[in-house]
Amino acid sequence: MKTILLISPYWKEEHRWMVSSYKLAELWQRLGYNIVVVCMGSSTRIEKVSDTLTIHFRKDFFLKDPLNFGISFGFAGYVRRVIRDMKPDLVICNKVLFWSSFSTILLRLRGIKVLLLTDALVGITWFPRGVIPGIIMRIGAWTMGWLVLKSADRIVFFHPQPEAILKRLGIEKKSQVIPTGIDVAPYGGAASHQPPAGGQRPEAGSCVITYIGRLESVKGVDDFVAAAVPLKKDFPKLTVQVVGWYRDGHELVEEFGDDVHFTGLRDDIPDILANSDIFVLPSYSEGLSNALMEAMASGCACVATDVGGNAFLIQNGVSGLLFPAGDREALKAHLRRLMNDPAKRRDMGKAVRERIEQMFSWGVVGKKYADLFAELIDKNS
Repeated sequence: MKTILLISPYWKEEHRWMVSSYKLAELWQRLGYNIVVVCMGSSTRIEKVSDTLTIHFRKDFFLKDPLNFGISFGFAGYVRRVIRDMKPDLVICNKVLFWSSFSTILLRLRGIKVLLLTDALVGITWFPRGVIPGIIMRIGAWTMGWLVLKSADRIVFFHPQPEAILKRLGIEKKSQVIPTGIDVAPYGGAASHQPPAGGQRPEAGSCVITYIGRLESVKGVDDFVAAAVPLKKDFPKLTVQVVGWYRDGHELVEEFGDDVHFTGLRDDIPDILANSDIFVLPSYSEGLSNALMEAMASGCACVATDVGGNAFLIQNGVSGLLFPAGDREALKAHLRRLMNDPAKRRDMGKAVRERIEQMFSWGVVGKKYADLFAELIDKNS
């Protein structure tokens, strides 16, 4: 069995959760690979999850929102020692401009080839909210981030990036696009949102609107609750829920706790989405959102900001609705339109499920990764 060493900022640990790494490792195991992960975390330890998955955690110092950046001194050296001892067939680094990605530079100097994966170019096409964090990310992007990109042997973006930026960075010839994709099996699709045979159709105002993700500033959850809550005056049967981790005493929970159901972390996402009519992703910056793909696979009518990979996933007006980041009135108008038209919600849910199955299902995406890995391993052997 071939072994992949995956360098990731985080794994699955409270709010420090790198979903794309977690999902891709699952896909690659299905393709027949043994996965060893080196990432940062709250403590230094090694966890053998299964015969094909081992996680090496290195303790970090975490800078909280809006930076959300961990620092782990000695991380690159540890990665180098793991590679020396294990001799993996392929080394992959997920994400740019995290501390973990800086190890790519050291590995390049040691003659080790690294496949770099990322859903966004932090500080170039993806920015945190706030002037000072944005300036810090811009500086980092064109210094350390650029060195990471140049050090990578190949680069896979999860969604298309502007061609002009790729040329300016000098990486256009070694870049390609392969999405993370999603296993559609756990999600019911549009059928789960259809009225029962012979049953009554739901009332126009009976609706569940859901956001899934962390309560971080860049996610724009403040825009979501500010746009959705006032609609409860006209739609008394409207339920607004926020699913995901949040810190104790979060200001949004304090302000909107009476009108919004804040669930905290949940492990029954397919069930939550099956009982949701509309999914909202209000991010100010986004890569290729796993939460949005899950909602699409569930057949939810999806409303998302026109940023990052959202427009790659959603065909505006056909399989979902897009709006400018921060435009609460546009978001409110989209929500009102969908709440007034259950048939429109179901049509969009059907269209978005079909799009996921055709372009982003693991059956489609898995073949692309299998072909790429076979090519790289053969090249490196």
